Amino acid sequence: MPRFDNAPKKATNLSLNSKVLEAAREMGMNVSQTVDELLAAEVKRRYWERWNEDNKEAIAAYNVRIAKEGLPLAKYRTFARSLGDGKKG
Repeated sequence: MPRFDNAPKKATNLSLNSKVLEAAREMGMNVSQTVDELLAAEVKRRYWERWNEDNKEAIAAYNVRIAKEGLPLAKYRTFARSLGDGKKG
């Protein structure tokens, strides 16, 4: 996962809805900060969406194995038995 902490800022040009921009300014919003935070959140969301898609076969195979064999250290788990863990160690 790419990290965005402490990265330098870079000037850019954006085309924004003029009415939304005007309303944001009237509310005292820091448009650059707001766009930066929302863009970072969307990049992270899409990164994990792609990661899940790229790894769906491995995830499915792992889930089948766990359903068949159970968790490797399940016999040491005491906190999940009340949740219907089902496997007894």
